[in-house]
Amino acid sequence: MPTIPDPSLSRRHWLALAAGTATGLAHAQTDDPFWRLLREGGCTVLMRHAQTEAGVGDPPGFTLGQCRTQRNLSASGREQSRRVGDAFRREGIAIASVRSSAWCRCVDTAQLAFGRHALWPALNSFFQGQGDSDAQTREVLDTVAALRAPVNWVLVTHQVNISALTGEYPAMGELFATRPDPTTPDRLRVLARRVV
Repeated sequence: MPTIPDPSLSRRHWLALAAGTATGLAHAQTDDPFWRLLREGGCTVLMRHAQTEAGVGDPPGFTLGQCRTQRNLSASGREQSRRVGDAFRREGIAIASVRSSAWCRCVDTAQLAFGRHALWPALNSFFQGQGDSDAQTREVLDTVAALRAPVNWVLVTHQVNISALTGEYPAMGELFATRPDPTTPDRLRVLARRVV
């Protein structure tokens, strides 16, 4: 299946990606398995949005285009997002595409961490019956199956989406390094986890 172009990836980002791929090992600070996998490439990084204000889900009557109606990142969540971006830069990890759910807490996480994002409806929350969990999960699985090293993608989304894709429960701001699992085509295999 062909990859979906990332409209947020400018020529400048592609040049930086190429340079980062060539020099990523020189920038690496650690031999942690999470970062080692990303230096190899071919990983889809699933990131649950960073820490939010207290609550579960969103207030009644929330609207996707209006952040003030949603549960948003807390001050610690904004700082957590920045730390994620700092860690990727410190480790010399090149990211070809950053895609996000349309929820403001995901968009803000992606922007603060990586400085860019493209909205992808397949990453939108299907908590409490919103969206179509089966169709969205299948779309993500089919799309990431085309990913090959040295490229990595980051998908910023919600706990329910990540659990449907992996069978595991992420903390807020947690990152899963995943690849398709040939033995279980309906799941992504979690190879390493990281909270920054």
